[in-house]
Amino acid sequence: MTAELYPTHRNPLLHETGRALPGEVAIIGAGTIGPDIGYYFKSTLPGIRLVIVDIVEAQLANAEKRIQGYIQKAVEKKKMKADDAAAIGANIVYTTDYAAIKNADLVIEAATENLAIKRKIVARIEEQVRKDTIITSNTSSIPAERIFAEAGMPARTSITHFFAPAWRNPAVEVVTWAKADRAVIDYLTWMFCATGKVPIVTLDKICFVLDRIFDNWCNDAALLLDDATAPQIDQVAQEYVFAGPFFVLNLARGNPIIVETNSLQMEEGEHYRPANILRSVDTWVTLKPGQKVELDEQKAEKIRSRLLGVLFSQSFDIINKGIGTLEDLNLGCQIALGFRKGPFDIMSELGEEKVKKIMAGFQKDRPGMPGIEAGYGSYQNFKRNILVDEMDGVKIITIRRPQVMNALSDEVNMEILEVLKENESDPAVEGFVITGYGERAFCAGADIGKFPQMLGNAAAAVEYARDCSLLLRYLDRCSKPVVAAVNGLALGGGFELALRCHQIMAAEQAWFQFPEVTLGILPGIGGMVVPYRRWPAASELFHDMIRQAKRLTAKEALDLGIVSGLAGDYLALIKLAVRAVKKMAGKPIPRIADQPVAITALASLEAPMAGKLPLSREVVEIISEAVRDAAASPSFEEALEVGYKAFGEVACTQGAREGIAAFLEKRTPQF
Repeated sequence: MTAELYPTHRNPLLHETGRALPGEVAIIGAGTIGPDIGYYFKSTLPGIRLVIVDIVEAQLANAEKRIQGYIQKAVEKKKMKADDAAAIGANIVYTTDYAAIKNADLVIEAATENLAIKRKIVARIEEQVRKDTIITSNTSSIPAERIFAEAGMPARTSITHFFAPAWRNPAVEVVTWAKADRAVIDYLTWMFCATGKVPIVTLDKICFVLDRIFDNWCNDAALLLDDATAPQIDQVAQEYVFAGPFFVLNLARGNPIIVETNSLQMEEGEHYRPANILRSVDTWVTLKPGQKVELDEQKAEKIRSRLLGVLFSQSFDIINKGIGTLEDLNLGCQIALGFRKGPFDIMSELGEEKVKKIMAGFQKDRPGMPGIEAGYGSYQNFKRNILVDEMDGVKIITIRRPQVMNALSDEVNMEILEVLKENESDPAVEGFVITGYGERAFCAGADIGKFPQMLGNAAAAVEYARDCSLLLRYLDRCSKPVVAAVNGLALGGGFELALRCHQIMAAEQAWFQFPEVTLGILPGIGGMVVPYRRWPAASELFHDMIRQAKRLTAKEALDLGIVSGLAGDYLALIKLAVRAVKKMAGKPIPRIADQPVAITALASLEAPMAGKLPLSREVVEIISEAVRDAAASPSFEEALEVGYKAFGEVACTQGAREGIAAFLEKRTPQF
């Protein structure tokens, strides 16, 4: 299944596409989603020419108003500078004339979900564009083989299914189908990833992957209305999603969409018939933000079981049919549909027995609905947070958590550790590269996780730091080279991970920072130890980074020898890191100094600041003492223990309490 969807690389930025990012994009359809797709392209590629075509002048006027409104709002909220706004708003053509698209590199049909209309539009597009222009359709349900059945050059076509709001929602499904050139699919996934999206490749089946989840989730919610009200159903649903099905249907005016897509899915069985009530209701009475309704537990459990039943049923069906992969489905439900956790994560927490009980009840209530076909464990056996590729005998490990800028968690660390252990003894594997997904972040640090519960408990915090170090300690003694390919920002725990790799390569725009002190804590799993033992000549810089959160650019890091090489783009960076691995392969791995190290004296900071933010002097003093003691420790192991204990000490300070509280409350700390 995975080989059919991803025959080469799972990380889209590893594709060698042979095509540049588009210089001109055309959108056909200025209605619901077309302008939002156009704004996504202009906001990420401001210099492109954007053409929006529609047969209705009023639609074009509304599209222009919407896009200009997005730009104005971003400027007012200070999320966009005036110069950027001018570039984004410029060079956009709103027209009824298809001839305006003749120079487009990419054309996306975004008209209504009507097969005849879509085929007609595709024909008109082909009359105008170059032979190398890529043509895609934004459809949530209609297979490519139907839309492009009459296309003159089907090899250049695909489905690119965006999710609302298309300019902000990171997910986009890219459909691979029988007549599509695989190079086109690879280019589309590369382009989307390079512009901040998370492309998910699916087979060419009705409703693809994520709409099978969403449409049936909403349809079964509607079928539940015989037993519960819309507010009650939404309230239970919010245990699993940020907004209940009826709230979302109101937002998207989605009742007709569910009727249309589920009617199409009835080709697979009568059990997909849309609920009749969806045809007769325009707007649902549902919960206001923060509102709760009265609901007894027995009814809540019935709603819960039904919603989980349809979620699990569709998830099993997608995997059983090979329409998508476990990891894409799990992630896609979170980033595209607003689920708090992926369906297979929910199953994992409930346990096999409970899941099977839910499925038995659901399939009894909904005869014909799909269920478990393989061994239950096969639906749980996958890497949820990383992608693993291979390049010239080197394993490329990509942290893929775009929703949190590739932040670390216990699960991420364990998955990376598993890959290292599984392959370290394989003679065909020369070493490893660790990188981040996308071009923005290598790793934005570690999730706060359980730490807030440990405030005031030094022993628990020390043990937590030790537990978080399992991956790093393995890297310290790994017998094969591991190179960090830092593709963007590397903060806190992400920087600590890079520091423990045997070499660091970086993208030119990458940068490094220890921001922990701004949270009233410190980098306790090696950040106060490793940089000093690897690059003692730069100790004064590390003082400023650890105590005042000073940023370090990739160029500065190269000049100091912290980074071994720079690259101008993502693929060049990975290739640079692979070459570094191969150069080290079979040779002794450079180890961190196992003896005391001389460092520059730490000057006392009477009023420590991180930029304009006053810091906790108590926390800074704990850091200073730990840095001195770690540098003087007779062994690397003892130096690490100094860091762990300092982490425990800082957990008992008022600075940590205030810093963590401010972070969780999304406010500026007052130390």
